[in-house]
Amino acid sequence: MKDNKRDTQKPRKKDRREMIQSINLQLAALGQPYFTDETEEGAKLASARFLSLTEGLISSFREKARLLTGHLSPADTRIQNFLDDYLKDLNFDKSIRLPNSTFVLNQPGMAREVSLPANGNSFKSDLLSSYRLKQGILNNPAADKRTTEGTFHIVEGGLPVALDKKEVPKIAFAHLLHNALHPSDEMNILPFTANQGKKAKTMVSLLLRPVVCPEVKGVISEKSMEVRFFAPGSLVSNLDFVETIFGNAGDHNLAENDAALDIEHWTGHTGCIILAPQLTKLKKKDIGLPHYNDATERQRRDGMCWTDENELYNDGGAFKVTCRDERGVVVTLIADNYYGYSKKEIKTQISYSANLYGLVEEEHAGGAIAFPCGNMGDNIYGEPFSGKFNHKYSFEEAKKLLDGKIDVRPENYAIDKKYPNIIYIHEHADIDVEKATVTWMHDGKEQKLRLSPEKIYVHPTGHKFQLVKHPEQKLWRIIDTAPEGMFCHKPSTVSGGGKSEISKSMQNAIKYGSFYIQNLEKDSEMVDMLINYDYMKRWKTIYPNARPSRPFLSPHRTLGSAVKLLTPSDQYNDEYNQFLDSIPTHVKTLALYIKRMYRTQLDKGSWKEFLNVEIVNGRNGNALRYKHNKIMASYVRIGFSPEGKWYLHKLRSDFIPSRKIQMEDDITASITLPSSRLNYLNPEYQNKSVKLVTNCESYLFQRPDEAIIRGYDKEAEADIVENNTFLTNYEPLTQQDAIELIEDTIRFDEYTEPVQQLIKKAAEGHKDCFFVAPSHPRIVDGIPTNNPRYLQHNLFKNENQESHLAEMGVRLFRKVPKDEAVHFPVNAVLPGRRNNPSDRKKGIRPLSVYNPIHYQEIPELFMDFICSLTGKSPSTTGAGSEGALTKGPFNMLVPTTDLNNALLSYILSEYQGFSSAAGYVGQKNRFDHDISILVPEIWARLEPEDRDAKKLIDHNCLDKLEDFDYNGEKILASRLGYRINKNFAFRCMNKLFDEPLEVFNDEMLQPEIQSMEDYVDGIKNIVEAQQKVALRYFEEGSVEAAIPPLKILLHIMAYGHYEGKKLNNPELRKEFDREYVLQSEWYQARLRLKQEKDVYLLENQIQYLKDFIAEPNNQSLVEKMNIGQRLETAQKRLQHVESENYLNELVGTIGADPLFKRK
Repeated sequence: MKDNKRDTQKPRKKDRREMIQSINLQLAALGQPYFTDETEEGAKLASARFLSLTEGLISSFREKARLLTGHLSPADTRIQNFLDDYLKDLNFDKSIRLPNSTFVLNQPGMAREVSLPANGNSFKSDLLSSYRLKQGILNNPAADKRTTEGTFHIVEGGLPVALDKKEVPKIAFAHLLHNALHPSDEMNILPFTANQGKKAKTMVSLLLRPVVCPEVKGVISEKSMEVRFFAPGSLVSNLDFVETIFGNAGDHNLAENDAALDIEHWTGHTGCIILAPQLTKLKKKDIGLPHYNDATERQRRDGMCWTDENELYNDGGAFKVTCRDERGVVVTLIADNYYGYSKKEIKTQISYSANLYGLVEEEHAGGAIAFPCGNMGDNIYGEPFSGKFNHKYSFEEAKKLLDGKIDVRPENYAIDKKYPNIIYIHEHADIDVEKATVTWMHDGKEQKLRLSPEKIYVHPTGHKFQLVKHPEQKLWRIIDTAPEGMFCHKPSTVSGGGKSEISKSMQNAIKYGSFYIQNLEKDSEMVDMLINYDYMKRWKTIYPNARPSRPFLSPHRTLGSAVKLLTPSDQYNDEYNQFLDSIPTHVKTLALYIKRMYRTQLDKGSWKEFLNVEIVNGRNGNALRYKHNKIMASYVRIGFSPEGKWYLHKLRSDFIPSRKIQMEDDITASITLPSSRLNYLNPEYQNKSVKLVTNCESYLFQRPDEAIIRGYDKEAEADIVENNTFLTNYEPLTQQDAIELIEDTIRFDEYTEPVQQLIKKAAEGHKDCFFVAPSHPRIVDGIPTNNPRYLQHNLFKNENQESHLAEMGVRLFRKVPKDEAVHFPVNAVLPGRRNNPSDRKKGIRPLSVYNPIHYQEIPELFMDFICSLTGKSPSTTGAGSEGALTKGPFNMLVPTTDLNNALLSYILSEYQGFSSAAGYVGQKNRFDHDISILVPEIWARLEPEDRDAKKLIDHNCLDKLEDFDYNGEKILASRLGYRINKNFAFRCMNKLFDEPLEVFNDEMLQPEIQSMEDYVDGIKNIVEAQQKVALRYFEEGSVEAAIPPLKILLHIMAYGHYEGKKLNNPELRKEFDREYVLQSEWYQARLRLKQEKDVYLLENQIQYLKDFIAEPNNQSLVEKMNIGQRLETAQKRLQHVESENYLNELVGTIGADPLFKRK
């Protein structure tokens, strides 16, 4: 399998010259004109001498190619055999043979180079405008966005076609395929030679191996399908786009890249995509569609017929048409060059492969592991820090666990072998910011390291300490990052639901300001009162055996516990709550600040000597200082007032945003496995099956909505100006534009430093050079598009220091032996909703009936998932059912398979779904993505029992919504499940906020207070949408392919009952119970089907290997590629897969879905 890393460094002249020579060599071998240039610079790049030296080799290659005319590579042969068999019944005499003389993009970066003239900075056609940029390449397709309505067509035959797709007759597909494979000379012009008289005119092709199944060390290897992608030469930028995201799998003609020989990693499935915008010009009559009078009812409904012989197919609009069946080969023609379609089709083919393969899912998900952080102040004392843990941790044990990964020094500390700035320290090491030292004892002597902000100090517990400067002041502090993170998985999230935001740091949303008091002396007296208060008196009910309350400053009382002390509660008596109400907010905040900063082993102390204020105009000021450093308070925005003002809430003084490792963003390959097959999982989680995932993308197709505001989205600005970046839907700016931007001094200063530097270089550079500024999206019809995009490097696709550090921390904390794998399964399921208020003028009904966080049991959660109802967002043309779980319009299979797999996975893993609101809560409260960013911070800090919805219900932290009558009508509010309340804020948000009860007011927690009419209509909107979506499964008959619990949900959604029983009936609820499902016959049948599929694949692989060995021409390759050993491995694996033991190993997985087939 090929490396899919792309170099983000600017190509060196030598590298570019070698790439151009390689391109010229291949063009010459194809008999195509190659790049020549009379200029001195062009001559150096073209290297005519190199071509003259290889002329004999090229001639020989051409002759061999002539003799092999008609020969196809292994992958192309699989595709061609499928097409020939699928269309064998047709009377069709035109060629549908795949081309064997395409320009092959056989190495990373080649597609980027041929996307532009070798001696120019731009290329334009009717479909595309491309520009060489200071920071990479800009490709603007003719249309800046596309709708999905009526776009997805599937060829008849094979598996059934869902009713939301158009069913295409085979004869029409044959005509479309023929035309797709024969683009015009103009479309085939390769941009690389477009500026010269003799132009290369050829199709281009690429081999991809997108991931379908994640690797789980010790259990299963990474699995991928193979995809061949063809395009006319002028649209090679689409192949550059998908190569950047999914990687380049090399030359499809080489045996080393033959997926059928890759027994370890191939799923057995083959995809083919052909880009063909010319198909929009074909007439219905000309591609064999019948007249309206001769058409079937479905053909009339789908528009697969004509009344006027000049009617264009699909009314001349963009579309894609897919041909597939259960054999595992899929061919798709895309009649458009919009980049999103190219990516979505590979995503769709991954989904197809996953559904045929079994065990795995392709998910539309975001996700990140959030490692909670805390401000440890000036000192860490190693011995008491180590003493806080239930298990003993020592540096001696750490050395054994990390043996081979660290270099142990004589002073008894260690340096990481991969990342030398990671230092492993003794369990009793002390860290002192003022002295800038890390000290510990060894061999009776004090050992010392200089404390450096460039180093990360890893404690034997796995905690990671780093010296970090405050973002807004000259104050250094030690930040502690916990060893265990919370893997927050955001599945089935609709557009605008915060899928990407779950991975973003809260740091960008934090504002800083001075800490003000009114009168230091008086405020200090009130703080003294809080510190010395007898908190035993606060309880409403005092139990005889209750322990005495710890003092406020006790080192045994956490800051979170102190926050609870100062927060009114119904557990406290009226007198104490009144006492709290009498204390000004700034005094409580000051007390909490002292609690954090004044850390001694004493319950009381002279903390006042560290606090002071400056003298301003002869009077005491109000800005508080600690040790003569101004205290900075941090605030985060959580929502907007109806007037658009920010709701700011003060964060705890020790709060530091979590460090996040992004795990998902759009295309996820996941597998559900029994926990018993994985060693050394976090014992705090008791899931009997768990989900493990991988991100299928090396680069993420991002829409930086906020980057249009100069300097606001710092991360996006840095990404967009990075070298070798792929951008689309931006304005190509020139040297003169750069000069004008700089001359606008005030606004220029708003950009971040990286953007300023790029603009300055553009102003000083060549006049023909282009660049892109994040603030300047493409102008379409006189206004800026709201769909600018770029490819963002997925930093965590391959190991980096952050992911390595995460693994080392967990290895130490869980005490995972050096030879055992560290696993990061999903810990929390946190989907997102896009909610909008009503807009009656535009006919938009309300969806904002959810409060900030809802919990739903699996039946109610999945009714939401099945419907995937979304409100308006920047990436949608309107509200409606989107299909985030079922892949909506993109799915080439009937969606029951995706629903079966997903629902079964949740039942087996027993994950609990907590959904967060994006957009609005109620008619008035706008939140945008503030809650999406907040939720991972809450979950990362939850105590183990607070992660369990059942315990939260027991603690009255979640309110169950019940159906109710309104104007004589039953309103099914129970579909919304449970919602958080003030108790949840008190119990679960005190680790973030000084005043957790103030974050969400009553109108936010109970949206019906804002407008009962809108609340009722919103619930009815949801219920009606669920009914509409469910009825389609009955109409097309696919409900019969639903597993029993899914069939129950579809009946409830469509008709309100299942066999006369409501959803709250215990008999129906037990169908969603893990143990009940494991014993069911339908589940056992899924396991047997998976076993049969694996046996079939291995038998075919074994036969393919034997045939390869038997071919005399392959003898040198048999030895070189170790084919004999592969055959032996496959035979051993077949023996195991056929056994009863293998069937037992599958228990706790989702097995394989039998797919919906018409009877």
